[in-house]
Amino acid sequence: MINVKEMDNQSSTIETLIDRAKSYAETRLHILRLKGIDKLSAIISLIVSMIAVLLISFIFVMFLSIGIAIYLGELLGNYYFGFLIMAAFYLITGLLLFKFRDKWLKAPIVNSLIKSLLD
Repeated sequence: MINVKEMDNQSSTIETLIDRAKSYAETRLHILRLKGIDKLSAIISLIVSMIAVLLISFIFVMFLSIGIAIYLGELLGNYYFGFLIMAAFYLITGLLLFKFRDKWLKAPIVNSLIKSLLD
């Protein structure tokens, strides 16, 4: 026969097991939240750094383009010829980027985001 002492011992063991399982589940949930926050912060910092580099690159290219346009304009005799040549250059560049946007823009950005999520 099972005595009262053994039943108390079994019920306390079961309660301890349940408490440990709850504690384990809460700890795992907390770890998952922290990992999610880590991934989100990594993605946000990647996006912010990309925006900063793009902004600085844009400013550099803008001033370089103005300089080249003025130089070409002086060579051709009128400033507007230099600006027209630069505008045509950017039109062709824009059309090429539009045509190959999936290969040149979308795929590298998506791959970079996926890589940062999986690391």
